Amino acid sequence: MVNKYSDVQLLKPNWSAPAHIRAYSSTRLDGVSQGPYCGLNLGLHVGDDPLIVGKNRSTLANTLSLPTPLCWLNQTHSTILLKLEENTASSLTGDAVWSHNKNTPCIIMTADCLPVLITDKLGTFVAAIHAGWRGLCDGIIEKSINTICGQLGVNAKDLLVWLGPCIGKTAFEVGSEVRAAFIAENGQAKSAFKACGDRWLADLQQLARLRLAPFNVFEITASEYCTFNQSDLFYSYRRDGITGRMATLIWINK
Repeated sequence: MVNKYSDVQLLKPNWSAPAHIRAYSSTRLDGVSQGPYCGLNLGLHVGDDPLIVGKNRSTLANTLSLPTPLCWLNQTHSTILLKLEENTASSLTGDAVWSHNKNTPCIIMTADCLPVLITDKLGTFVAAIHAGWRGLCDGIIEKSINTICGQLGVNAKDLLVWLGPCIGKTAFEVGSEVRAAFIAENGQAKSAFKACGDRWLADLQQLARLRLAPFNVFEITASEYCTFNQSDLFYSYRRDGITGRMATLIWINK
């Protein structure tokens, strides 16, 4: 459900994370961008006026009373995981971020790709992952979980995962090479593809669930929104080409 928070309308994960874990996903509603970016565009790399994007970012930060400046990623569909500290730079290249520090928000941007948020039962850390099909296929979820659990000594069975709004399984059309790449990594991936003429419809959330399955995580919840089909709420690169970006973020609020 989309909720109004002061000047911005946001989604909250439907999960059982501890109260001190704060997490949200933005929509395109509100904001001051115009034209194809109309709304709350948070992406500086898409051709929108940087001053306007800056205003949108400030609106988001002020609405959520964010504790520290945000580190906005230069996302490249990689499997690069970055650990954020209190003095981390304001811009880094990578596609996943995590922190066990209080008041250190982790944020990623999407416009069809799957945003993944992770914490544990005790809320000892937070992570945000930008998972397009390339990152999913290359193992960004597995790499992130293995790295974080290894460094903190957290049991993966205690993890909570939220799969945010992305392009839905009735809209995400891909070629046979994409399907083959996933099946080569995991034969069960066949279940996440449906034939559509000479192409395939892919289910990003199902592909993510398959990658999470070996970890036996405590909880997986998911948004039911489709960024492609719900143009009133979301930007969609597949639908529009030139468009804005939403943000999904999480932090320890103690």
